[in-house]
Amino acid sequence: MKHFTGVADVTDLPELVKLARELKAHPQAHQALGQNKTLVMLFFNPSLRTRLSSEKAALNLGMQVISMNADQGWNLEFADGAIMNANTAEHVKEAAAVISQYADIIGLRSFPGLKDRELDYQDQVMQAFCRYAQVPVVSLESATRHPLQSLADVITIEEHKRKPRPKVVLSWAPHPRALPQAVPNSFVEWMRQADVDLVITHPEGYELAPEFVGDTPVVYNQAEALSGADFVYVKNWSSYQNYGQILTQDPAWTMTEAKMALTDQGKFMHCLPVRRNVVVADEVLDGPRSLVIAQANNRTFAAQAVLHQLLSQKHG
Repeated sequence: MKHFTGVADVTDLPELVKLARELKAHPQAHQALGQNKTLVMLFFNPSLRTRLSSEKAALNLGMQVISMNADQGWNLEFADGAIMNANTAEHVKEAAAVISQYADIIGLRSFPGLKDRELDYQDQVMQAFCRYAQVPVVSLESATRHPLQSLADVITIEEHKRKPRPKVVLSWAPHPRALPQAVPNSFVEWMRQADVDLVITHPEGYELAPEFVGDTPVVYNQAEALSGADFVYVKNWSSYQNYGQILTQDPAWTMTEAKMALTDQGKFMHCLPVRRNVVVADEVLDGPRSLVIAQANNRTFAAQAVLHQLLSQKHG
């Protein structure tokens, strides 16, 4: 694994999940692996779970951690051949190379602008650091993917499944703001590599990018999709076709206990943060079906498994 930006970087997903669960059982068992190693994390957008869980993961492995809010007055240039006579003070070529001298692994978080689909789906910030950094880069979320969240989701499903191949439903939900497609893109991408039956449900007009969906069944009737589900992953995203737009805020898509009753004793999942009684009713979020806190806990061990693999390769 040269970098960790998506499921395509993972050579053996079951083995990575197994490692994460072993680390969860014994979090400090490999502290010598990260001794005298440094994780530098750059946040072009704010974070709660990703920042804290990734730092905790690194500390569990004996690493030192340096975090930087890179969105606060540090304007990078990403274009090749740019004439830098405007508001960018440093090119990513130098920035990535310099940071590589301070870091053994770089963690990077960036969001899309939701204005220019072509630009966002180039994943410019992540790809530039992967290109110019001289150490491994770990995605802490990008314009198009959130792989550490998705790995934590795979771990959570593996821990709580009641049958060898569970049915997993990704359901759109309303939200007052236009949100990126990164989490649903990534969830679909990882579920297609996992041993599950995946179904996507959303209102018409909220189709995700075809390269992520592939041949995954898409059902526009939410109740039909939920029938027999073992896990229900609820998430809002803005339109991909009408890029970045909110086409509807239909409260009929809010996840309720009545809808969860259509499942096969299904468990509720969400990446957090979540808008209560907009995305999901209190009765579901606070009820015994909810796995959101377990998912958040597994964020640490997803990150720890990835860091462990990258550090092991460097030692190897």
